[in-house]
Amino acid sequence: MTPSAESQRVFAPGILDGQVAIITGGGSGIGLVTAQEMTRLGAKVAICGRTPEKLAAAAASMPGVLAEPCDIREPAQVEAFVKKVIERFGRVDILVNNAGGQFPSPAQMISPNGFLAVVKNNLVGTFHMAREVANQWMIPKKSGRIINVIANIYRGFPGMVHTGAARAGVENMTMTLAVEWAQFGILVNAVAPGIIISSGTAQYPPQLLERGIAETPLKRAGTVEEVAASIVFLASPAAQYITGATLRIDGAQSLWGHTWEIP
Repeated sequence: MTPSAESQRVFAPGILDGQVAIITGGGSGIGLVTAQEMTRLGAKVAICGRTPEKLAAAAASMPGVLAEPCDIREPAQVEAFVKKVIERFGRVDILVNNAGGQFPSPAQMISPNGFLAVVKNNLVGTFHMAREVANQWMIPKKSGRIINVIANIYRGFPGMVHTGAARAGVENMTMTLAVEWAQFGILVNAVAPGIIISSGTAQYPPQLLERGIAETPLKRAGTVEEVAASIVFLASPAAQYITGATLRIDGAQSLWGHTWEIP
């Protein structure tokens, strides 16, 4: 049975009071629900994305949120966005690198431009945002949390080689930055969702999702609320000695089964 959103509200009210969080891809799906939860817990939140309409609708659900278009593939846009967040809220304590995008396809049918677009968004854009937030605030202030949203990449990613390669790169980046930036008091972790019902997975063929659920030991999909709760945990005082880790949110899918039919 899928847990309700209400049953997942396990964090103490005010646990993020005084904190400022940036959430990329915050206009929908995991990013939006994470932004709403962090707002509920007392944080001041800034979201960005590439679709102004989604950002406007998201901002309407969260009083006081800063919502700005930003293409994380473009360093100048990232620099300007982070600067605006600091001007508005005075600090950045939490960065959730959630923005990303991909499409299911056999590898031989992915064009060079299609592969590059996904890698630039999911890997290069994540680095741009992490670097900018670190340089503008976290390194000088010697504190901060960075949480990267990746994927279930632990037995390859058949059917999505572009995002599998990119997300694996982000996991390695997570471990590398955790070591390099420990001297600055910055904790860098990742979450790796499995089959999650969200606006992002709505584009996938139904049979692919059905197979993924059938091949998950818990025999259900996860929820965006469950992913958001894990992100909040890594941003909370409960995770002060965790860095360089990846929390798998996949019902043990990474340990068993397969989702891609081999002809």
